[in-house]
Amino acid sequence: GARVSALERGGCGRSSNRLALLSDGSRACVRYGVSPEQIQGEALSYHLAGVLGMQHRLPPMALALVEPRGPRWEPVREELRGSPWAEGSVGSLTRWVDNLTTELGDLSPSQLVELVQWSDLILFDYLTANFDRLVSNLFSLQWDPRVMRRATSNLLRGPDGGLVFMDNEAGLVHGYRLLAMWDPYNEPLLRSVCIFREGTARRVAELHRRRSAAAELRRRYRAREPLWARLGFLTERQAELLQARIDFVHRHIAHCRAQ
Repeated sequence: GARVSALERGGCGRSSNRLALLSDGSRACVRYGVSPEQIQGEALSYHLAGVLGMQHRLPPMALALVEPRGPRWEPVREELRGSPWAEGSVGSLTRWVDNLTTELGDLSPSQLVELVQWSDLILFDYLTANFDRLVSNLFSLQWDPRVMRRATSNLLRGPDGGLVFMDNEAGLVHGYRLLAMWDPYNEPLLRSVCIFREGTARRVAELHRRRSAAAELRRRYRAREPLWARLGFLTERQAELLQARIDFVHRHIAHCRAQ
């Protein structure tokens, strides 16, 4: 409900994005995707994380309608005129999280706590077919053997030490169109992990048993995003792919239990 008091360039990814100062003193990244499907992917990935019980790993996000004449955007009307955003388009507001670092370092004595965060990430990226994080690093190994020593894209650490899954625009829509290219990296990465958080494994088992992954995501998305209809939901084929990937993860976790 806060108004946008100022817009700044930098700090929020691609050049079309802006860092917004809100009237309540908080800050948010305003993302304007290359195409609407990237904003849709960001929103759907965020709400799928909620279905899986790991939404706290993603910065809070809401869809926002760009209306220069509306009360929310009125203070920054001039800045909007100089931006590439089309009036009436839908972007996303993502809460700015202070004091993030790329320092992920070696595992500490609490390595099991660390490991299940990584397995949540790997599982989440497999379900959403997000290639813009660990998988892109694996792809780059073919010409850069040192790529895994550098910071991972769109993965940071919060002040409490927990991992933060940033910028999920490739998830569920864009990623599903490119499965043939990226699944040869996504699947082996998932198979390499055999320790999962109990709550995550339980939610996957429920979604598998009920065959309800798309239905639960749709229900949550429509209930929490007033602008959902402007971007739409998954196609029937995408919904089938999401359920198939849930089923694949469930079979993998069952295989791990058997061992």
